[in-house]
Amino acid sequence: MTTKEEELIIIGSGPAGLTAAIYAARANLSPLLFEGFMSGGMPGGQLMETNDVENFPGYPEPVQGPALMGDLKKQAERAGTRFIMEDIEKIEKENDHFILTSMNEDVYRAKAVIIATGAKARRLPLASEKTFWGKGISACAICDGALPMFRDQPIAVVGGGEAAIEEATYLTQFAQKVYIIHRRDAFRATAVMTERALSNEKIEVLWNSVVDEFLGGDTLEKIVLKNTQNGERSTLHVKGCFEAIGHIPNTKLVEDLLATDDQGYIQTYPDSTKTEVSGLFAAGDVQDKKYKQAITSAGSGCMAALDAEKYITETFGR
Repeated sequence: MTTKEEELIIIGSGPAGLTAAIYAARANLSPLLFEGFMSGGMPGGQLMETNDVENFPGYPEPVQGPALMGDLKKQAERAGTRFIMEDIEKIEKENDHFILTSMNEDVYRAKAVIIATGAKARRLPLASEKTFWGKGISACAICDGALPMFRDQPIAVVGGGEAAIEEATYLTQFAQKVYIIHRRDAFRATAVMTERALSNEKIEVLWNSVVDEFLGGDTLEKIVLKNTQNGERSTLHVKGCFEAIGHIPNTKLVEDLLATDDQGYIQTYPDSTKTEVSGLFAAGDVQDKKYKQAITSAGSGCMAALDAEKYITETFGR
């Protein structure tokens, strides 16, 4: 079997991977980018399931997520990036190179690799959730909370940790009222965050409650709740629901190569995209558990390309 030689391979086609590709191509690294196919969600990342994006620089008017990703891909192609719509199923370190095997069993040998496989938002396992995803249901308040459809409307947040309280507090800037739906009778968040939620007059906590069903017409209109203690059902009228129940970083590919933190995120050195494996870099949501924004992912993709270029030059010469 022929092994294909590459300077740099990028795995992942969200904002981090595509931005890394733009910078790497402009540095004459001739990057090869694996867009993904089945593993880790849709090629293009989470923005492929996002409707109006209003906070990505350079777009004065709202832009559809898929259109934004299409523009980034065109820019990367124009710069000289090559694309393959496959998953990488195996990656190994062999001396100072990486050996990668694709889903079609093609083998690639690369001097450096950028992992930009992103993360998936945890979502409620309900058929009705899928119906209203992007039509009132979201997993990112910072991304979508300021949209006109949510302004001055009652909104719900599902969750009971730090993220849920942060999202609920953020949404009070725009919403008429914010309900926090939590399955237990106490938050998992710190005392400071708990007090912040309980003292906010716009926030009401619905304890011991879970979502049983989402209902509406073209968009979300109400949530059927189930009490976890007595099983009673009730209806909550809202125009939006934000799921703040965590993210799952797509790190299965490198689980035998890299250590991850207690939440499964790839760890990088401070102010760097370098990992503990020399020549292997990580960018975007696969290593960012704090900001999780398209623009911060793009920024870390830029950093990864610059780090990879420096590594290749210093290690192999150019």
